[in-house]
Amino acid sequence: MPAIAFIYNPRAGKLLRNPGLVERTIASVRSFGPVEVCPTTGPGTAGGLAKQQLAKGAEWMVVLGGDGTINEVANGMIGSPAALVPLPGGTANVLCVETKIGTNPLKAAAALGLRQARRIAVGHIKSATTDRHFLAMAGAGFDATVVNAVNPTIKDKLGKLAYWVSGFGMFGRSLAQFHSDIDGFVSQRSFLLASRVRNYGGDLEIARNVTLLDDCLEAVSFAGSNSIRYVPYLVGVLAGKPDLCPGVDVRAARVLECTAVNGRPVPIQVDGEAAGFLPARIAVVPDALTILLPRTYIEKAERSPWITSPTP
Repeated sequence: MPAIAFIYNPRAGKLLRNPGLVERTIASVRSFGPVEVCPTTGPGTAGGLAKQQLAKGAEWMVVLGGDGTINEVANGMIGSPAALVPLPGGTANVLCVETKIGTNPLKAAAALGLRQARRIAVGHIKSATTDRHFLAMAGAGFDATVVNAVNPTIKDKLGKLAYWVSGFGMFGRSLAQFHSDIDGFVSQRSFLLASRVRNYGGDLEIARNVTLLDDCLEAVSFAGSNSIRYVPYLVGVLAGKPDLCPGVDVRAARVLECTAVNGRPVPIQVDGEAAGFLPARIAVVPDALTILLPRTYIEKAERSPWITSPTP
């Protein structure tokens, strides 16, 4: 039986709304091995907890929290042989929805025995204020502006609906521009998403090709100086055909360089958390992390061909 570290964020949205959920989930996880429980004590502390548990010999790093907490733990595990075991406890739960783990932590914990270990690539982003890996996505421009504008109190009450409220509040506003260089493809953009997953925010699919088993990022970038331009983009995303919209470019990527223009700050987000401002370099890091994934996700990912559809 594996030695298990159970790291959870007491401030995660789902846990705040469901008293007793943590204890019930821990009880379920104990059936798979001895568990050491490690609550985070604030933002940025989960990675340190992961490193401490690795030093103690943890083989499974079970994480109950949102995408931000899971990302922090992953950063503390890069290059180690231990397995990341995510459970949904946050607001959007992008990684868990993407991998078919689901949004119910009790059901997800009970099904841990059905998961399989896979070694995967991760993303990495470096800027003046950020130097970290990511599991799901990094964004620059429009979506990071939305993330920065989310009111924490509203987020606690409304969950992921708070992001939609913030996004619609951007309607009609001008958008900061930046230069993007995606493996040599250079253009001016107002939003770039570098993704390792197809799911976006739990509701949409912007990147529609990449899987966690691919050794690349999917770069989806959007042109436009005003948020009104994003109305047809949203329609295209909802229709499942964002790559057919003029002004959208979709391609597999390994290295992306982004620099703000006109001196206007351009924010960055990593796995749904604010992460500073451009300039930034984003790259894929192969063979970086072991993760336990549902067999259904692995089988589907192995059957899914990687398709790119760049548009002018």
